[in-house]
Amino acid sequence: METKIYKVSSADSTLIKEAADILRNGGIVAIPTETVYGLAGNALDGTVTEKIYKAKGRPSDNPLIVHISEYSQWAPLVKEIPESAKALADAFWPGPLTVILPKSELIPEGVSGGLSTVAVRMPSDEIARKIITEAGVPLAAPSANTSGKPSPTTAKHVIDDLYGKIDAIVDGGDCSVGVESTVLSLAVSPPRLLRPGGITPEMLTEVLGEIEIDDAVYNKLAEGKEAASPGMKYKHYSPKAQITLIKSDLEAFIAYAKENATENSAVLCFEGEEEAMPIRSITYGKKDDALSQAKNIFDALRKLDEIGADKVFARYPKNDGVGLAVFNRLIRAAAFNQLEL
Repeated sequence: METKIYKVSSADSTLIKEAADILRNGGIVAIPTETVYGLAGNALDGTVTEKIYKAKGRPSDNPLIVHISEYSQWAPLVKEIPESAKALADAFWPGPLTVILPKSELIPEGVSGGLSTVAVRMPSDEIARKIITEAGVPLAAPSANTSGKPSPTTAKHVIDDLYGKIDAIVDGGDCSVGVESTVLSLAVSPPRLLRPGGITPEMLTEVLGEIEIDDAVYNKLAEGKEAASPGMKYKHYSPKAQITLIKSDLEAFIAYAKENATENSAVLCFEGEEEAMPIRSITYGKKDDALSQAKNIFDALRKLDEIGADKVFARYPKNDGVGLAVFNRLIRAAAFNQLEL
Protein backbone atom coordinates (compact mmCIF):
# COMPACT_ATOMS: atom_id res chain seq x y z
CA MET A 1 0.00 0.00 0.00
CA GLU A 2 1.26 3.48 -0.83
CA THR A 3 1.00 5.75 2.19
CA LYS A 4 0.52 9.43 1.41
CA ILE A 5 2.29 11.95 3.64
CA TYR A 6 0.58 15.31 4.23
CA LYS A 7 2.66 17.94 6.05
CA VAL A 8 -0.13 20.13 7.36
CA SER A 9 -0.65 23.32 9.35
CA SER A 10 -4.05 24.31 10.68
CA ALA A 11 -4.41 26.67 7.69
CA ASP A 12 -3.88 23.94 5.05
CA SER A 13 -7.53 23.48 4.12
CA THR A 14 -6.79 21.61 0.87
CA LEU A 15 -4.61 18.96 2.51
CA ILE A 16 -7.04 18.63 5.42
CA LYS A 17 -9.86 18.03 2.92
CA GLU A 18 -7.79 15.35 1.14
CA ALA A 19 -7.19 13.51 4.41
CA ALA A 20 -10.87 13.86 5.33
CA ASP A 21 -11.92 12.48 1.93
CA ILE A 22 -9.87 9.34 2.60
CA LEU A 23 -11.56 8.92 5.99
CA ARG A 24 -15.03 9.57 4.62
CA ASN A 25 -14.45 6.91 1.95
CA GLY A 26 -13.45 4.17 4.39
CA GLY A 27 -9.69 4.69 4.60
CA ILE A 28 -7.49 4.98 7.69
CA VAL A 29 -5.26 7.99 8.34
CA ALA A 30 -2.80 8.82 11.11
CA ILE A 31 -3.60 12.26 12.50
CA PRO A 32 -1.93 14.47 15.11
CA THR A 33 -3.60 15.20 18.44
CA GLU A 34 -2.29 17.03 21.49
CA THR A 35 -1.63 13.68 23.23
CA VAL A 36 -0.18 11.26 20.65
CA TYR A 37 -0.76 10.57 16.97
CA GLY A 38 -3.98 8.62 16.41
CA LEU A 39 -4.77 6.05 13.71
CA ALA A 40 -8.16 7.34 12.63
CA GLY A 41 -11.07 5.77 10.78
CA ASN A 42 -14.84 6.12 10.62
CA ALA A 43 -16.03 5.05 14.08
CA LEU A 44 -19.48 4.10 12.76
CA ASP A 45 -18.19 1.58 10.20
CA GLY A 46 -17.21 -1.80 11.60
CA THR A 47 -15.21 -2.74 8.51
CA VAL A 48 -13.03 0.34 8.99
CA THR A 49 -12.30 -0.47 12.62
CA GLU A 50 -11.18 -3.93 11.48
CA LYS A 51 -8.62 -2.18 9.24
CA ILE A 52 -7.35 -0.24 12.24
CA TYR A 53 -6.87 -3.38 14.33
CA LYS A 54 -5.11 -5.13 11.43
CA ALA A 55 -2.73 -2.25 10.67
CA LYS A 56 -1.71 -1.96 14.34
CA GLY A 57 -1.69 -5.68 15.09
CA ARG A 58 -4.00 -4.78 17.98
CA PRO A 59 -6.08 -7.34 19.92
CA SER A 60 -9.76 -6.86 19.06
CA ASP A 61 -10.88 -6.90 22.71
CA ASN A 62 -8.93 -3.70 23.37
CA PRO A 63 -11.51 -0.88 23.00
CA LEU A 64 -10.96 2.20 20.83
CA ILE A 65 -11.57 5.87 21.66
CA VAL A 66 -14.01 7.83 19.51
CA HIS A 67 -12.93 11.39 18.67
CA ILE A 68 -15.39 14.22 18.02
CA SER A 69 -14.90 17.88 17.10
CA GLU A 70 -18.14 19.39 18.46
CA TYR A 71 -20.11 18.78 21.64
CA SER A 72 -23.27 18.08 19.56
CA GLN A 73 -21.63 14.96 18.08
CA TRP A 74 -21.52 13.24 21.49
CA ALA A 75 -25.20 12.60 22.17
CA PRO A 76 -25.86 10.19 19.25
CA LEU A 77 -22.99 7.96 20.40
CA VAL A 78 -24.23 7.31 23.96
CA LYS A 79 -27.49 6.43 25.67
CA GLU A 80 -27.51 9.66 27.66
CA ILE A 81 -25.17 12.39 28.86
CA PRO A 82 -25.52 12.83 32.63
CA GLU A 83 -24.85 16.10 34.43
CA SER A 84 -21.48 14.83 35.63
CA ALA A 85 -20.39 14.27 32.02
CA LYS A 86 -21.55 17.74 31.02
CA ALA A 87 -19.53 19.22 33.88
CA LEU A 88 -16.41 17.38 32.75
CA ALA A 89 -16.87 18.50 29.16
CA ASP A 90 -17.34 22.10 30.28
CA ALA A 91 -14.15 21.91 32.34
CA PHE A 92 -11.80 19.94 30.10
CA TRP A 93 -13.03 19.78 26.48
CA PRO A 94 -11.49 20.23 24.07
CA GLY A 95 -8.56 18.53 25.77
CA PRO A 96 -6.92 15.27 26.87
CA LEU A 97 -9.86 13.70 28.70
CA THR A 98 -11.80 10.62 27.55
CA VAL A 99 -15.21 9.90 29.10
CA ILE A 100 -16.77 6.43 29.11
CA LEU A 101 -20.58 6.06 29.06
CA PRO A 102 -23.06 3.36 27.98
CA LYS A 103 -23.00 3.28 24.19
CA SER A 104 -25.81 3.79 21.68
CA GLU A 105 -26.65 1.35 18.89
CA LEU A 106 -24.56 3.40 16.47
CA ILE A 107 -21.30 2.09 17.95
CA PRO A 108 -20.01 -1.13 16.32
CA GLU A 109 -18.81 -3.98 18.53
CA GLY A 110 -15.27 -3.52 17.23
CA VAL A 111 -15.04 0.03 18.53
CA SER A 112 -16.17 -0.88 22.04
CA GLY A 113 -14.09 -4.06 22.26
CA GLY A 114 -17.27 -6.01 22.88
CA LEU A 115 -18.23 -3.86 25.87
CA SER A 116 -21.57 -2.09 26.46
CA THR A 117 -19.77 1.26 26.78
CA VAL A 118 -17.99 3.70 24.49
CA ALA A 119 -15.06 6.03 25.18
CA VAL A 120 -15.32 9.53 23.67
CA ARG A 121 -13.11 12.59 23.68
CA MET A 122 -12.75 15.95 21.92
CA PRO A 123 -9.08 16.69 21.14
CA SER A 124 -7.75 20.22 21.52
CA ASP A 125 -5.42 19.89 18.51
CA GLU A 126 -6.82 22.21 15.85
CA ILE A 127 -5.75 20.05 12.91
CA ALA A 128 -7.42 16.99 14.44
CA ARG A 129 -10.70 18.82 15.01
CA LYS A 130 -10.70 20.26 11.49
CA ILE A 131 -10.16 16.80 10.00
CA ILE A 132 -13.00 15.34 12.08
CA THR A 133 -15.32 18.17 11.06
CA GLU A 134 -14.39 17.86 7.40
CA ALA A 135 -14.78 14.07 7.42
CA GLY A 136 -18.31 14.48 8.78
CA VAL A 137 -18.10 11.39 11.01
CA PRO A 138 -16.70 10.66 14.47
CA LEU A 139 -13.30 8.99 14.25
CA ALA A 140 -12.09 5.95 16.16
CA ALA A 141 -8.41 6.63 16.76
CA PRO A 142 -6.09 4.51 18.91
CA SER A 143 -2.42 5.48 18.96
CA ALA A 144 -0.84 5.26 15.50
CA ASN A 145 1.85 2.72 16.33
CA THR A 146 2.43 -0.99 16.11
CA SER A 147 0.54 -2.46 19.06
CA GLY A 148 2.72 -2.77 22.15
CA LYS A 149 5.44 -0.36 20.99
CA PRO A 150 5.93 3.14 22.46
CA SER A 151 3.21 5.51 21.32
CA PRO A 152 4.02 8.00 18.53
CA THR A 153 4.49 11.68 19.36
CA THR A 154 5.96 12.67 15.99
CA ALA A 155 5.06 11.85 12.40
CA LYS A 156 8.43 10.08 12.07
CA HIS A 157 7.38 7.61 14.77
CA VAL A 158 4.24 6.82 12.74
CA ILE A 159 6.22 6.46 9.51
CA ASP A 160 8.65 4.06 11.24
CA ASP A 161 5.77 1.82 12.40
CA LEU A 162 2.99 2.07 9.84
CA TYR A 163 4.30 3.33 6.48
CA GLY A 164 2.92 1.05 3.77
CA LYS A 165 0.16 -0.26 6.04
CA ILE A 166 -2.23 2.73 6.08
CA ASP A 167 -3.63 5.18 3.55
CA ALA A 168 -2.08 8.42 4.79
CA ILE A 169 -0.17 10.17 7.56
CA VAL A 170 -0.91 13.79 8.47
CA ASP A 171 2.26 15.41 9.81
CA GLY A 172 1.15 18.18 12.16
CA GLY A 173 4.36 18.47 14.15
CA ASP A 174 5.22 17.20 17.62
CA CYS A 175 2.45 16.43 20.12
CA SER A 176 2.28 18.93 22.96
CA VAL A 177 1.18 16.65 25.84
CA GLY A 178 3.02 13.46 24.89
CA VAL A 179 0.99 10.79 26.75
CA GLU A 180 -2.45 9.47 25.90
CA SER A 181 -5.58 11.04 27.32
CA THR A 182 -6.91 10.49 30.82
CA VAL A 183 -9.72 7.91 30.69
CA LEU A 184 -12.56 8.20 33.20
CA SER A 185 -15.55 5.85 33.37
CA LEU A 186 -18.92 7.36 34.28
CA ALA A 187 -20.56 3.98 33.69
CA VAL A 188 -19.80 3.09 37.32
CA SER A 189 -20.33 4.87 40.63
CA PRO A 190 -18.24 6.53 41.89
CA PRO A 191 -16.50 7.52 38.64
CA ARG A 192 -13.36 5.45 38.05
CA LEU A 193 -10.05 6.59 36.59
CA LEU A 194 -8.90 3.84 34.24
CA ARG A 195 -5.90 5.51 32.63
CA PRO A 196 -4.06 8.59 33.91
CA GLY A 197 -3.04 11.39 31.57
CA GLY A 198 -2.76 15.16 31.33
CA ILE A 199 -6.01 15.70 33.26
CA THR A 200 -4.99 14.63 36.75
CA PRO A 201 -6.99 12.91 39.52
CA GLU A 202 -6.80 16.14 41.49
CA MET A 203 -8.37 18.09 38.60
CA LEU A 204 -11.15 15.52 38.22
CA THR A 205 -11.90 15.58 41.94
CA GLU A 206 -12.36 19.35 41.81
CA VAL A 207 -15.20 18.87 39.31
CA LEU A 208 -16.79 15.61 40.47
CA GLY A 209 -15.89 15.21 44.11
CA GLU A 210 -15.13 11.55 44.83
CA ILE A 211 -13.46 9.38 42.19
CA GLU A 212 -11.78 5.98 42.38
CA ILE A 213 -8.47 5.08 40.78
CA ASP A 214 -8.58 1.62 39.24
CA ASP A 215 -6.01 -0.84 40.59
CA ALA A 216 -4.86 -1.46 36.99
CA VAL A 217 -3.36 2.06 36.93
CA TYR A 218 -0.65 0.77 39.29
CA ASN A 219 -0.72 -2.99 38.80
CA LYS A 220 -1.21 -5.69 36.18
CA LEU A 221 -4.87 -6.19 35.26
CA ALA A 222 -6.35 -8.98 37.36
CA GLU A 223 -6.72 -12.34 35.63
CA GLY A 224 -10.07 -12.62 33.86
CA LYS A 225 -10.97 -8.95 34.30
CA GLU A 226 -12.23 -7.07 31.23
CA ALA A 227 -10.20 -4.14 29.92
CA ALA A 228 -12.61 -1.20 30.11
CA SER A 229 -10.08 1.20 28.60
CA PRO A 230 -7.19 1.16 26.13
CA GLY A 231 -3.86 0.57 27.83
CA MET A 232 -5.15 -1.66 30.64
CA LYS A 233 -4.86 -5.27 29.55
CA TYR A 234 -1.64 -5.81 27.66
CA LYS A 235 2.02 -4.93 27.93
CA HIS A 236 2.17 -1.48 26.39
CA TYR A 237 4.51 1.30 25.35
CA SER A 238 7.51 -1.00 25.37
CA PRO A 239 10.83 -1.00 23.52
CA LYS A 240 12.57 -4.30 22.81
CA ALA A 241 14.70 -4.00 25.93
CA GLN A 242 13.85 -5.50 29.31
CA ILE A 243 13.20 -2.53 31.60
CA THR A 244 13.52 -2.46 35.38
CA LEU A 245 11.93 0.56 37.07
CA ILE A 246 14.05 1.37 40.12
CA LYS A 247 12.87 3.41 43.11
CA SER A 248 15.90 4.74 44.95
CA ASP A 249 18.08 7.78 45.49
CA LEU A 250 20.50 8.70 42.73
CA GLU A 251 23.58 7.23 44.42
CA ALA A 252 21.98 3.81 44.94
CA PHE A 253 20.61 3.83 41.39
CA ILE A 254 24.07 4.50 39.92
CA ALA A 255 25.63 1.74 42.03
CA TYR A 256 22.96 -0.77 41.01
CA ALA A 257 23.28 0.07 37.32
CA LYS A 258 27.07 -0.25 37.46
CA GLU A 259 26.94 -3.61 39.23
CA ASN A 260 24.24 -5.16 37.04
CA ALA A 261 25.06 -3.74 33.60
CA THR A 262 25.81 -5.94 30.62
CA GLU A 263 27.46 -4.96 27.35
CA ASN A 264 24.24 -3.59 25.82
CA SER A 265 22.67 -2.10 28.95
CA ALA A 266 21.48 1.49 29.26
CA VAL A 267 19.79 3.73 31.79
CA LEU A 268 16.71 5.91 31.44
CA CYS A 269 17.31 8.92 33.64
CA PHE A 270 16.43 12.57 34.21
CA GLU A 271 18.06 15.52 32.45
CA GLY A 272 21.32 16.53 34.12
CA GLU A 273 22.01 13.05 35.50
CA GLU A 274 23.52 11.52 32.37
CA GLU A 275 27.13 12.53 33.10
CA ALA A 276 27.01 10.69 36.44
CA MET A 277 25.77 7.45 34.89
CA PRO A 278 28.24 4.55 34.56
CA ILE A 279 26.71 3.32 31.27
CA ARG A 280 24.89 4.75 28.23
CA SER A 281 21.96 6.95 29.12
CA ILE A 282 18.78 8.33 27.58
CA THR A 283 16.95 11.15 29.38
CA TYR A 284 13.18 11.54 29.60
CA GLY A 285 12.64 15.01 31.06
CA LYS A 286 13.51 16.93 34.21
CA LYS A 287 13.36 15.23 37.60
CA ASP A 288 10.79 17.56 39.15
CA ASP A 289 8.89 18.42 35.96
CA ALA A 290 6.25 15.80 35.17
CA LEU A 291 5.06 17.74 32.12
CA SER A 292 8.50 17.50 30.51
CA GLN A 293 8.65 13.80 31.39
CA ALA A 294 5.26 13.19 29.77
CA LYS A 295 6.28 15.03 26.61
CA ASN A 296 9.53 13.07 26.26
CA ILE A 297 8.86 9.57 27.63
CA PHE A 298 7.77 7.84 24.42
CA ASP A 299 10.55 9.37 22.33
CA ALA A 300 13.04 8.24 24.98
CA LEU A 301 11.67 4.68 24.93
CA ARG A 302 12.04 4.59 21.14
CA LYS A 303 15.64 5.83 21.40
CA LEU A 304 16.44 2.79 23.54
CA ASP A 305 15.70 0.65 20.48
CA GLU A 306 17.77 2.96 18.28
CA ILE A 307 20.88 2.41 20.43
CA GLY A 308 20.25 -1.34 20.64
CA ALA A 309 19.75 -1.52 24.40
CA ASP A 310 18.63 -4.93 25.65
CA LYS A 311 18.60 -4.27 29.41
CA VAL A 312 17.49 -0.92 30.83
CA PHE A 313 17.45 0.54 34.34
CA ALA A 314 14.91 3.37 34.64
CA ARG A 315 14.66 6.15 37.18
CA TYR A 316 11.36 6.18 39.08
CA PRO A 317 9.12 9.24 38.53
CA LYS A 318 6.83 10.76 41.12
CA ASN A 319 3.43 9.15 40.81
CA ASP A 320 1.09 12.02 41.53
CA GLY A 321 -0.41 14.67 39.26
CA VAL A 322 0.76 14.22 35.67
CA GLY A 323 3.56 12.11 37.12
CA LEU A 324 1.01 9.33 37.65
CA ALA A 325 0.59 9.12 33.86
CA VAL A 326 4.36 8.88 33.38
CA PHE A 327 4.63 6.18 36.04
CA ASN A 328 1.74 4.25 34.47
CA ARG A 329 3.44 4.22 31.04
CA LEU A 330 6.80 3.23 32.48
CA ILE A 331 5.51 0.44 34.69
CA ARG A 332 3.69 -1.06 31.70
CA ALA A 333 6.71 -0.62 29.45
CA ALA A 334 8.63 -2.55 32.13
CA ALA A 335 5.93 -5.27 32.24
CA PHE A 336 5.57 -4.37 35.97
CA ASN A 337 9.21 -5.22 36.67
CA GLN A 338 10.21 -2.84 39.49
CA LEU A 339 12.64 -2.70 42.35
CA GLU A 340 13.00 -0.55 45.47
CA LEU A 341 16.52 -0.14 46.85
